[in-house]
Amino acid sequence: MNWKNKVVLLTGASSGIGEGIAIALAKRGAVLGLLARRESLLKELAHKCESAGGTARSLSCDVTDAGAVQKAADGLREEFGHIDILIANAGIGGNNKETRDLQPEAVGTVIDINLMGAVNSVHAVLPQMLERGSGQLVAVSSLAGIRGLPKSAAYSASKAGMTAFFESVRLDVQHKGVHVTIIQPGFIRTPLTEGRTNNMPFLMELDDAIPHFLNAIERKKKFSAFPWQLATIVRIGKVMPASIYDRVAGRANYRS
Repeated sequence: MNWKNKVVLLTGASSGIGEGIAIALAKRGAVLGLLARRESLLKELAHKCESAGGTARSLSCDVTDAGAVQKAADGLREEFGHIDILIANAGIGGNNKETRDLQPEAVGTVIDINLMGAVNSVHAVLPQMLERGSGQLVAVSSLAGIRGLPKSAAYSASKAGMTAFFESVRLDVQHKGVHVTIIQPGFIRTPLTEGRTNNMPFLMELDDAIPHFLNAIERKKKFSAFPWQLATIVRIGKVMPASIYDRVAGRANYRS
């Protein structure tokens, strides 16, 4: 893919995976609409992207605010004409006591950001992509959404919902010029995984993970799961009988 002047709306851009993708795309000459809540971090990132050779605009808003996301997308289109690619990356881990205790408000926050934030983002860009007959929707989901994991009810539910949502959308738009790519990474060293004392299997460094994201987007893959070792284990777990899966997965403690 020639990224030069491709217009990309990237949510959850201010840190971690979003920041890594933004800088990598800026080096390739992309036009980036950087969307996240933390305005100061977005402005710093926009400066880094401009210095790296891209064009960047900071779009400070909350992905759970559908109107604000729509306004941000409209502003990006007004300046650059259209949006080629949406990368729905905004998300939180919900690795706190309130969420683990299944308090409805806490669980709702995880689902609102991880799932409904993606829904709001798709709604803000898809009608115009369909009108143009061109575009790509990219979901940064997770291997944690393939099957329920211990101490991860809210997170696993949000990512399972995200994967199913984007797959359903893909079926609806597959013959209308819009591609849908679902990316399911494993553990990556980012602020989302900081503070965990237990080992996370096949933990990847961010710099090693970013090329996997770009490869999936550039090749317009329908699904991309990595690292392959963990993805293989998770796929095996998907077809395990519940009695065996409960014994195996129930021992995992990487969320601690």
